[in-house]
Amino acid sequence: MTTGSLGLRSSGSYGSLQQQQFQNSGSPFPPVPPRKPPKMFKEKEGLFLWICKFAPRKKVGMLLLCAVSAAVFLWVVYVAKGEDTQELTTSMNNSVFPPETGLIMHINSIEKNNVGQIESPPPPPPAYFKGYTLPPGNPCEGFTLPPPPADKKRTGPRPCPVCYLPVEQAIALMPDAPSFSPGVSSLTYIHEENLSKSEFGGSEFGGYPSLKQRSDSYDIRESMSVHCGFVRGARPGHQTGFDIDDSNLLAMESCRGVVVASAVFGAFDLIRQPQNISEYAKGNVCFYMFVDEETEKFLRNSSELDSSMIIGLWRIVVAHNLPYDDPRRNGKVPKLLLHRLFPNARYSLWVDAKLELVVDPYQILERFLWRKNASFAISRHYRRFDVFVEAEANKAASKFDNASIDCQVDFYKKEGLTPYTRAKLPITSDVPEGCVIVKEHIPISNLFTCLWFNEVDRFTPRDQISFAIVRDKIREKTNWTLNMFLDCERRNFVVQGYHRDVLEHWSPPPPPGAIAVVHPPPPVIGETLPNVSTSRFVTSPVEKIPTKRGRERKSRRHRKVIKDLNLR
Repeated sequence: MTTGSLGLRSSGSYGSLQQQQFQNSGSPFPPVPPRKPPKMFKEKEGLFLWICKFAPRKKVGMLLLCAVSAAVFLWVVYVAKGEDTQELTTSMNNSVFPPETGLIMHINSIEKNNVGQIESPPPPPPAYFKGYTLPPGNPCEGFTLPPPPADKKRTGPRPCPVCYLPVEQAIALMPDAPSFSPGVSSLTYIHEENLSKSEFGGSEFGGYPSLKQRSDSYDIRESMSVHCGFVRGARPGHQTGFDIDDSNLLAMESCRGVVVASAVFGAFDLIRQPQNISEYAKGNVCFYMFVDEETEKFLRNSSELDSSMIIGLWRIVVAHNLPYDDPRRNGKVPKLLLHRLFPNARYSLWVDAKLELVVDPYQILERFLWRKNASFAISRHYRRFDVFVEAEANKAASKFDNASIDCQVDFYKKEGLTPYTRAKLPITSDVPEGCVIVKEHIPISNLFTCLWFNEVDRFTPRDQISFAIVRDKIREKTNWTLNMFLDCERRNFVVQGYHRDVLEHWSPPPPPGAIAVVHPPPPVIGETLPNVSTSRFVTSPVEKIPTKRGRERKSRRHRKVIKDLNLR
């Protein structure tokens, strides 16, 4: 049997059969020619028959199975990349929204912006100042203190040489970023209007923090809120106690670099002008002298102060409504809370009014802060290292009520304060000489001075007694360290003078030719330093006043005769 006889395989057989049917029907319409099957269909049909014919064979079947598996794998990978979806989306956009409308560009821009927001990397961490080392060959790199003088008669405190960089180099090394603040990165201050006295003393200015609040303030956390004076009022110095005129407050807030500050309360000291200050520092450093109304009156009566409220480099700021009756305690407000009075300043240098600054502030900051990579610097006491010894010395000198000092020391004993020993190294002392404070205004150093002030507000104003307990409690929770430099180094950049009452009680010199015994003034504690220039070294040699010897030296017998005559 052939395929043609059955009319199943040949396309011609199908056509002849249809033609016969149309002829027999007698229809007026011409017959419709049969439609050829598509060529692609024929190829697919032939491929299918070929697969069915050879698939039962093992080798060919395995080969086909591998080919199909590879094709499926490639198709899955291709879809995973999203290329088909992207092409389909693009084609749809081009067909539905023509490019001339600009709608496609708008959609693409939105998609790009969204992708940028999602995939944008996190902001880099803030940069911190990490210190520096002096370049090789710098004279200050290997500078060491010379041995002390061999004069056994001079046993008191004296200055020692300090290696400063030139002012220009010190200014160039000023850090661009703040130092790292370990333990606390955000510090805010408690503001209260309705105050009630606590069981543990304090003042309205300090906010009467309770014992629990005091304990919480030493629990160092990343974000903290503590008592730090100025509890009342909208901002420090405005209806808070220690009130300052708005014009001065505005000027203090505009100080954004370095501030040098001092204070005179009760007309207790004279206004001493800083010396050897560079022109750059005169134009960029803020010099502020805080006084009370009594001191302002004395300065005006002595014709030192006029309407400009400027004396030399100092801008005089009068503080009203002082929070304490004791001038020494009032002086602790600007001394320890400069970061609150100058909220935008980066660095501060506190100098007691009895001291005269004789070195440029930038040189001091470079030497004791930046070069040491420290955020707080203070000199240690030249003789005493132990808090308990310091407390006894304050009692012997009647610096404050003895019962109050004993109460404060006993409280610290119960908190774990122990006498100073070498076991506390690298801590070199528990007693500072607090007349000079060099500070960077970052959260951890601000917290330290806040808590130090709270101790002064609660206990006695003798801040040397409360220094160590605050420092040790912060060190228990953080790795923060401060720079306690030598007292002789402090005496290098400040010259200590006398209080005003001492100077006024000195008897005037006798007229020429008068026969009288003139007693010399008390020995000068801080010797006069040579002029500090921009040289690399600033030394403070002890200048001994030459005595008359030889022919002009009088014998002991002659001096005894003059003494007897004076007694008669």
